[in-house]
Amino acid sequence: MKKGLRWAQAGLAIVLTLTIIGISVVGTLAFRPLYYRDMEKLRIAEYSGYSEDEIRENYDALIDYNMAWKDGDLSFPTLPMSETGKIHFEEVKEIFDIFKYLATFGGVLSVLGIVFMAKKKECRYLKMTAILSCGLPVALGILVALFWDRVFVIFHKIFFRNNYWIFDSRTDPVITILPDEFFMHCALMIFGGVLFGAAVCLVSYLILRRRIQTEHNS
Repeated sequence: MKKGLRWAQAGLAIVLTLTIIGISVVGTLAFRPLYYRDMEKLRIAEYSGYSEDEIRENYDALIDYNMAWKDGDLSFPTLPMSETGKIHFEEVKEIFDIFKYLATFGGVLSVLGIVFMAKKKECRYLKMTAILSCGLPVALGILVALFWDRVFVIFHKIFFRNNYWIFDSRTDPVITILPDEFFMHCALMIFGGVLFGAAVCLVSYLILRRRIQTEHNS
């Protein structure tokens, strides 16, 4: 295989891996039933003191804000919010926007790359993607399962330059309806999505490799 094509496959594997991660993050963000299930399992209404309808309404407003492409101000239907809380949610939205761009533009580049590789009858990039996509979530998944509280704090210290993520429930009661266990479930769902993407790439690689070998032998 030519060196240029080898580098192209490696580049496509990286783009495809980032796309899988982006889709997994955005898909988890958009999958509201995960939170609705946790409302009952974690007894959020009981611990927060808000009704399930009120919790759902405010949570939906938060997700609508983060899923929107255009900039705008977050406003909870019934919950107050401090200025530092507003700044934190703006920072969170900026991070989610990055993943939305990864999912969208990475998806376009991935499709173009896949079409190009299909014409070249190359599929090793799929194996590379499976390895990259599998290694990261497995390693992080183990850390999350064993040291979630520590990982949660480290994550915020890495991605945020301030302590605005440390909410005071008196000024930002939204924190009472967003328990740490829910974020752990989100992390596990993201890892599951990435692993699923890795499995799809691996199965596709095995099928395409056999097909290409059959064509070469015929």
